[in-house]
Amino acid sequence: MGTPLDPREEQVAEVLDRLYEEYPDSTISLNYSNRLELLIAVILSAQCTDERVNKVCADLFETYDGPEEYANASQDELAEAINSITYYNNKAKYIRSACADIVEEHDGEVPDTMSELTDLAGVGRKTANVVLQHGHDVVEGIVVDTHVQRLTRRLGITEAERPEAIEQDLLDIVPESDWQQFTHLMIDHGRATCTAINPDCADCVLADVCPSEKGDSEVDLASGEAW
Repeated sequence: MGTPLDPREEQVAEVLDRLYEEYPDSTISLNYSNRLELLIAVILSAQCTDERVNKVCADLFETYDGPEEYANASQDELAEAINSITYYNNKAKYIRSACADIVEEHDGEVPDTMSELTDLAGVGRKTANVVLQHGHDVVEGIVVDTHVQRLTRRLGITEAERPEAIEQDLLDIVPESDWQQFTHLMIDHGRATCTAINPDCADCVLADVCPSEKGDSEVDLASGEAW
């Protein structure tokens, strides 16, 4: 198995150096043209692939224009428009409610603070971080999605299990200048190599510093289960 660097700050620095080289163009993969579209796309992306979200949003964003139209759409109509997305009924409710609040409480503009964003329906800290970073150029946290959650545990960077706890742990050891790109690099590597099932450890640029590397390690630290 690989041997992680100690302390964890050195492990993070090495992982970042290698992934920056491996994925020089790493960035968000959701398609959007304004802050509201970004917010809606991120709400839809929960437990759904960005590829699917982009396909659905291509039609959705042509049908609805502005928060008023989403807020005034019927539940059945909006749910039908996104019915290939996981949990589409709940997400339609979230979008309608969030857009109603944006109209009524924020003068039709997507808010630019963590507290105001997380007050919107369907918006947790992960979604709020994405909207702040890519909609408002405000980086005050690290987005912890399933890829970040999996890879940081596999790499021995954190032992925390829940996204909120993982983020707080990462904020202490990831340089602030890398907070935004850290997520994109983890996502790219998680999709290309370090997949949830049967990761390609033989062709991984991090194998020699990864304590979960399948060559010798018996345990996937992401799940705590045997390979």
